[in-house]
Amino acid sequence: MDGFRIPVGEWADTAVDWVRDNLEWLLDIITFIAGWLVESLTEVLVVTPIPVAIVIFALIGWLVRSWQLAVFTALTFLLIVAMDQWVTAMQTLALVLIATIIAVAISVPLGIWSARNATVRAILKPVLDFMQTMPAFVYLIPAITFFSIGVVPGVVATVIFSLPPGVRLTELGIRGVDSETVEAGQAFGAKPGQILRGIQLPLATPTIMAGINQVIMLALSMSVIAGIAGADGLGKEVVQAISTVNVALGVEAGLGVVILAVYLDRVTAALGNPGDYRSSLLGVLSRRRASRLSEETSAVEKTPTPA
Repeated sequence: MDGFRIPVGEWADTAVDWVRDNLEWLLDIITFIAGWLVESLTEVLVVTPIPVAIVIFALIGWLVRSWQLAVFTALTFLLIVAMDQWVTAMQTLALVLIATIIAVAISVPLGIWSARNATVRAILKPVLDFMQTMPAFVYLIPAITFFSIGVVPGVVATVIFSLPPGVRLTELGIRGVDSETVEAGQAFGAKPGQILRGIQLPLATPTIMAGINQVIMLALSMSVIAGIAGADGLGKEVVQAISTVNVALGVEAGLGVVILAVYLDRVTAALGNPGDYRSSLLGVLSRRRASRLSEETSAVEKTPTPA
């Protein structure tokens, strides 16, 4: 067996060269779209006055979860401002949000397809296993080869790295819907598309949102690694801190990532289970509306009927 070697790496290198030489038009389209989306969202977030942006983020927290999250958001985002990391935090947030939107747009349909087709599920399972176990740094190599240095390889690597939990949890949510409920819909003559939209997706929403939550967390972790590829943001600050052994910069940039992660985690968790958060603004408004309707109904019932 001496001297026997399977050149898997050389095959992969050949495949990368083939893609770069024959699909240059597709790579150019991806570069333009991904770059434009991240740059546009970054510009919106950075141009927005900081007090206005903090109020908006806090209101979103209160709207979907609680006033406590709103206060926490305001205080922690003010800390980001005080550490002079606001611009880099918004650059990271833009990259994470765009990567998450793209990943969700791919993973949710794939998860639904996998849940409804055993052949697709059998094909996707080893692919997802491979994607989840491959070291995150490895994704940067072909991404930089295809898209050079900058934000685009960071977005592409982040999307690939964060896809698997979205697919898996979407499939789990759809397959976890009670079969008797689905059979009841079929008994009433509902078509497969109607059952999917009216029964399976609504009942699977908490699980799907848990998958989206995991996509966001993985995207945030990968956005730091994407700083190696030249993507602007907190990840680039962390890479700079490592290269210069700058403890202060590393702690501040890392703390900024933690704050964004906690905020996005709480918001997405609340979106997946809106009924669990009674102190949210939506919960308060819905209870007031229900109380008002109850009072009006009682008043109508008490009104004497003319003889």
